[in-house]
Amino acid sequence: MSAFNPENAFWSDLFARIAERGRQWLGRPLASGSPAQGKIAELASSLMSTKGEASGVALARAVVAQWKTMDKPARRAWFAMLAEDFGPAAEKLTAAVAEWQAQPTPEAAQKLHAAAEPLRQELLRRINLAPGGTAALVNMREELLGFLRDNPELEAVDADFVHLLTSWFNRGFLLLRPIDWSSPAAVLEKIIHYEAVHEIKDWNDLRRRLKPEDRRCFAFFHPQMPDEPLIFVEVALTSGIPGNIGQLLSEERAALALRNADTAVFYSISNTQVGLKGISFGNFLIKQVVEELLRDTPWLKTFVTLSPVPGFAAWLDASRKESSAILAVLDGHEKLAALDEPGWHEDAVIRAGLEPVLQQAAALYLLRGKGANNRPLDPVARFHLGNGARLEHIHASGDMSAKGLRQSFGVMVNYLYDLDAIEKNHENYADSGEVAHSSVIRKILADDVSMLTRNVQSLLGSEKSRKKEAKLP
Repeated sequence: MSAFNPENAFWSDLFARIAERGRQWLGRPLASGSPAQGKIAELASSLMSTKGEASGVALARAVVAQWKTMDKPARRAWFAMLAEDFGPAAEKLTAAVAEWQAQPTPEAAQKLHAAAEPLRQELLRRINLAPGGTAALVNMREELLGFLRDNPELEAVDADFVHLLTSWFNRGFLLLRPIDWSSPAAVLEKIIHYEAVHEIKDWNDLRRRLKPEDRRCFAFFHPQMPDEPLIFVEVALTSGIPGNIGQLLSEERAALALRNADTAVFYSISNTQVGLKGISFGNFLIKQVVEELLRDTPWLKTFVTLSPVPGFAAWLDASRKESSAILAVLDGHEKLAALDEPGWHEDAVIRAGLEPVLQQAAALYLLRGKGANNRPLDPVARFHLGNGARLEHIHASGDMSAKGLRQSFGVMVNYLYDLDAIEKNHENYADSGEVAHSSVIRKILADDVSMLTRNVQSLLGSEKSRKKEAKLP
């Protein structure tokens, strides 16, 4: 289905006409490809002071046009100006605080709230009025993220971008559309470019992911960015739950007859806009895709992912270097030394010996490796658990590509979306960080506990024997 929407085109044309009428009133030349006259700081000040709708749109358009012509130092100066000159109005904020302290009424609270809001939030809202303003602001934030490490004073500016973009890009505004081989070439090119999980090599590779009847792809769009997919989800329809990505993406694989499919596998989910990094699109995005699939293939019974574990290798390496006690519970943890040998993954015997140890280590990482707010360390786990999935299975040799070996020693996992339990799983995760997991995972963890018990008993037995021997003549 095409991403083109006549209604979006109508509104874009309408705003462009308003901006052009405002330009005529302002006398500001905005010819395509030429920068707006005046510095962007002056334009921003004028935009904040204007009251007319048409002139406001024209000024916003001028700011966007000027932004597009600026080099990196000029953009850095723009963000510095936002931080220094467009914070809260100090006098109004001081007066509002005093009024609230004197008499904490709802009216005083409202005044305090309004006074505490940085002026740059209103400036960004007004820039958003320009044709293409939303996309420009997303691009601005992408640039801003590149400055934050060396310029921590810009974090307040980023917080305001996050605040507004979170409101503008929540799930209620997103449009879900199927993508297939007949979709516009411009959209298909972006799918190739933005694929972040399993590289799409060329157009033939893309065709294999979109053309067969046992393949599906969906993308989420925003009405103000109708030709830019924000998230796209690649789906394989299979018989049973797969545990190896190579089998799903093999060039030689035979397409499955649609009537024989009982499982939908979400094997690649990619966020395309760097400027929206850290912006929550809301939960239950995958549930929306499931509902769309069921309209077309209502006989599907199982909905799972085949997901990477991008932080696992780094975590395991660090745990081994630190001689972490958490690894002592692994049955055969000494076998992990084989991971240091080049080409270990090409030796079938070594791989077979490592598989149960890697499964146990991955289970520990996903369920007990916690970071901020008691959430899992792994970003993919956080996404799916937040969407209401449960950790279903761990596959030690799921992705033996160079990337898969580098980020997870080949481990992949299935997260299962049980339609009857999604809301419950989500609430438990949101409330306490609880990681819903299957009986298969519980057995792996039980084996860990048994191994830990055996290790402790062995240590105690050795200590008793040592003491007994010490008493002998």
